[in-house]
Amino acid sequence: MGFCHNNIHILNHHSCHANAAARCSGFGECLVITLDGLGDGLSGSVWKFKDGDLTPVAEISSKVSMGVFFEHVTNLMNMRELEDEGKVMALANYAYPVDDSANPLLNMIKCYGLSFVSDYSSTGMFSEMKKIFWRYPPEQFACMAQRVVEKRTTELVKNAIAQTGMKRLALAGGLFSNIKLNKRLGELDEVENISVFPHMGDGGLAIGAALEANYHNYSISRCKLSDLYLGPGYSGDEILDSLKKNKASYERINDPSKRAADLILNNEIILWFQGRMEAGPRALGNRSILARADDRRLKDRLNLALKKRVWYQPFCPSMLAEDAKELLHTEKLDTADNPFMTMAYSVRNDRMKAMEGVVNLDGTCRPHFVGDENPRFRELLGHIKMKTGYGVVLNTSFNIHGDPVVCSPEDALDTLYRTDVRYLFMEDFLVENKAR
Repeated sequence: MGFCHNNIHILNHHSCHANAAARCSGFGECLVITLDGLGDGLSGSVWKFKDGDLTPVAEISSKVSMGVFFEHVTNLMNMRELEDEGKVMALANYAYPVDDSANPLLNMIKCYGLSFVSDYSSTGMFSEMKKIFWRYPPEQFACMAQRVVEKRTTELVKNAIAQTGMKRLALAGGLFSNIKLNKRLGELDEVENISVFPHMGDGGLAIGAALEANYHNYSISRCKLSDLYLGPGYSGDEILDSLKKNKASYERINDPSKRAADLILNNEIILWFQGRMEAGPRALGNRSILARADDRRLKDRLNLALKKRVWYQPFCPSMLAEDAKELLHTEKLDTADNPFMTMAYSVRNDRMKAMEGVVNLDGTCRPHFVGDENPRFRELLGHIKMKTGYGVVLNTSFNIHGDPVVCSPEDALDTLYRTDVRYLFMEDFLVENKAR
């Protein structure tokens, strides 16, 4: 295939997850745990990170996989495996709580030491879960499954902390896209700090592989991520060429952040295309759809006009980092360790009104904390704050549901014209959808 003269490194799946989690966490030393469906024969691993070295502590066989367990749940609920697990987590909030003694799913998978065990094979587990599924409403089944993930993973983490003595936690692997699980782990008395690698799924393996090779070849042990704007960017001339080619109705403006904020405050939904595209599964203010965060009616408008998601899936906020403590309970969860929408936070009771468009039924949200890494987006939030008291907006990825997140100016214009949204900001250009 033409690689015979290249220096090829063959690296392990969970080692790559662990390298990404540890080396990007900002922690000098920490306990590292990876959990997903499966990769290279494992569904998880436990490591110690100290003095730049990752030392394996335990391997978790793919024969009993917490990730596959949750994939089974998604499948049984007639959703897409490896795609809709977030919907299962969201739907779980709509069930009445079930006591552990009355939860039959807890018998499917258990934690002993640093491994998961089950009396069932993967296919046997699916068959048994199918029998249970028919006895419960979907939201109840989702709630019971979410409880299994939280309870058993918490037991694993506690056992790992007891064995290693390390209380800082770095996590990666697809299971840790479950923000409710992450919140529960971060709030454990045994945990001092927690960091979830922002591209936690298999899409982030390339970063972990590069970090592992970089350490072994050049002894570079850490790479704290100040931002995730690692994708393609486009110059003003490239954007202008695209606008002219598509005969777009546009104007060049001097202060995009203020104009965008004014439109948002006037209850408009806007498309926001700036700088380099984000790496990972979350929109972080460069390829985003933005709206007011304090109006729950915008959620329905946004779904009808563009996103077309299920009604019970919440949208998420981007907020000024300095406003986080006013809006959220951050006493146990350090916002600096998880700025990229990887963690659920509880909204303060007296701030629910300011966050009603982005708060989940259980009173939590999945926030993006904006510091100095994105000046233009920060300016937009500053203008919002001057009028509302808080620098916070609803922020969801710039795409129609089922499409990839937009990358290029062509993608952005195509999405604009296929939706019921009127305004698109691309760098210093404001594009108007006249057909709206």
